[in-house]
Amino acid sequence: MSNEKEPFGNLILKDFEIGDMVEWTKWDSSEKKWISNYGILIKIENKIKSNRMVSVSTVKPINEPHEFLELFTISLQPVDNLLRF
Repeated sequence: MSNEKEPFGNLILKDFEIGDMVEWTKWDSSEKKWISNYGILIKIENKIKSNRMVSVSTVKPINEPHEFLELFTISLQPVDNLLRF
């Protein structure tokens, strides 16, 4: 039996494929509410953060001027296929 832990966020990987549209939220302190953001999933990889292996996703935002963002995979939600145009 192995003592090695699964990377944090690894259990939800089955919900994603590269190229999927994903959503995440960000707190807007001036408006005091959560703002939804959307993007295209570019890459998923495991990285060491704070001495723990975690699942990190690279996303190309569609409603922000950033080129790419790295987000914890567990913070993403797939956009439902019914909402796609």
